[in-house]
Amino acid sequence: MDKQSILNELEARKMEDIIELIEDAEKGYLEELELVKSVGLLYDKELNDAIISLLKDQGVEIIYVSEEE
Repeated sequence: MDKQSILNELEARKMEDIIELIEDAEKGYLEELELVKSVGLLYDKELNDAIISLLKDQGVEIIYVSEEE
């Protein structure tokens, strides 16, 4: 999934918060993001994986934490 496809899908689903994360990453404002691996950012696994990959490409370090943290 390319960046524009991801953004189009997020806009269609009205997921402005995730769009802002991507924009912040592009501007260099987002250096790291903590996620619970079993939860991720979205319930849609394919879109979730595409967003995480895009964020990594923008230089964001993804830190996976346990559910207890």
